[in-house]
Amino acid sequence: MRLQTLHELDRTEGTVVLRTSDADAETNASTLVLVPRPSDTDPNDPLRWPVWKKHVAFISVCAFTFLTNFGIGGLAPAFYILSLEFDKTMVQTSDLLVWPILVLGVFNFFWVPMANYLGKRPIFVFACGLLAGSFLWGAVAASFNSLLWSGIIAAFAGSSTEAVGASMVNDLYFLHERGAKMGIYMNFISSGNTLGPLICGFIVTGVSWRWFKWLSFILTALNFVTVLLFVPETRYFRDENHFGDGSTPSSTPSSREDMAAGSDVENTAAKEASGRPTRTTTSSVETPKKTWKQELSLWSGFYPDTNLFKMFVRPIPMFVYPCVIYSFLGYAVSLVLTVAINILNPFVLQAPPYSWSPMINGLINIPGFIGNVLGSYAGGWLVDVFCDRMTRRNKGVFEPENRLYACILPLLITGAGCLVFGYGVEKTMHWTTLFFGYGMVAFSLTAVPTITMAYVSDCLLPVNSDALMLVNGSKNIVAFGFLYGIVPWVQQVGYINCFGTLSGIFVGVIAIGMLSLIPFGGKIRHRQAQWRIIL
Repeated sequence: MRLQTLHELDRTEGTVVLRTSDADAETNASTLVLVPRPSDTDPNDPLRWPVWKKHVAFISVCAFTFLTNFGIGGLAPAFYILSLEFDKTMVQTSDLLVWPILVLGVFNFFWVPMANYLGKRPIFVFACGLLAGSFLWGAVAASFNSLLWSGIIAAFAGSSTEAVGASMVNDLYFLHERGAKMGIYMNFISSGNTLGPLICGFIVTGVSWRWFKWLSFILTALNFVTVLLFVPETRYFRDENHFGDGSTPSSTPSSREDMAAGSDVENTAAKEASGRPTRTTTSSVETPKKTWKQELSLWSGFYPDTNLFKMFVRPIPMFVYPCVIYSFLGYAVSLVLTVAINILNPFVLQAPPYSWSPMINGLINIPGFIGNVLGSYAGGWLVDVFCDRMTRRNKGVFEPENRLYACILPLLITGAGCLVFGYGVEKTMHWTTLFFGYGMVAFSLTAVPTITMAYVSDCLLPVNSDALMLVNGSKNIVAFGFLYGIVPWVQQVGYINCFGTLSGIFVGVIAIGMLSLIPFGGKIRHRQAQWRIIL
């Protein structure tokens, strides 16, 4: 079994020509280069699909991942009522969220290899149907254990969208669109954890928690129809001989250190995101366009020249890539902070001295939703604009590390938000303190993964799907470890010490990554591209 280097799959090493070399740094007169370059002869290339078709497929998968978190995490405002109904402690009730979080992460390691080998469409269709069935099960659950297991199976189904859905961004959109689209995707994920509890609070107060599960089932069943009808297969074998700007190797700039060290920047036609070996072709014959009926097929063939065992094993060595480590740690701590507040706030706001109803308690998710939206905007569209400006100044050459400057925003905002929430609860401050603190914490849940996962995609595009699987799977496992003990931890040391420590961990992780990767990321990418670890 021959091991490959990243450089053999993608000679750009993440540094690509994104604008023509004659660009004026002070104007918008330059020509944008499409990276990866779409096929000239195949209308079935997802990059050549009509814009509406791309958006419909993308939003359908985004809705799938939203509904996963909506139906599972949205139940949080009912935790206090559920603890009374089923005679469970605060720690036992929190299992309804903690265990599904673990499952959401672990089963990324199952779904991504299956999607790479079989195709993404059959995985999405099957998993979305299973998710709907799981929510139906939860709606009629007669015991606490039945409700818990319905959530675990729902998490198993929904975990299919964590990394596979994120890799679709690279299947459908070009590099200059990647940040904004990843921001939209992360906002759908996080909004499930904020809008879900907000809506659940009203439903629990007006009817019962079971009706929230019924609503989750109905919405997911409708989403199953859209996934079945409007999400074609996006797996595609891209031609590696196409240059992003149509130029020859001699016509591209080579001023950067990593270019001089052997990085072939001109090869801007980066490989397809799911990590399959690329195919080269000299044929100029136009490939017949698939009909809509053909696109509805759930079968697109096996991944060629490999086996399923290899697909499962291949991602593991990629844990040594620094960008993967940084992304998963930053995402993990961001998730811990947000979900910890989701778990704890019902026991704070529905108990004395606040004594709020679940409906009023759910309103804390309004600042959480605002924080998510602002975070996805800052980490997505704003970063794309900043990177485009830096690319112009760099004579059209794009450097992935430009994305990481934006991490300073969640570092400052979320670091402070942890302290605001912790002090607010322990000192029984006005409810607005808790709301502001949660909104500031929620900012990082979209900003950090949007920035860092796009950075991972830039650095490791040929094995993008496997790398994102490591990020998504590992962050949930780490988050589970923290969240499993969050209630006893708070009870033992108090909210100030608990959230103060979490704030320090978050700030440390983000700061160390920025200080390491921004100045030295180019050298690190060149070094890691030579590591022979890819199966």
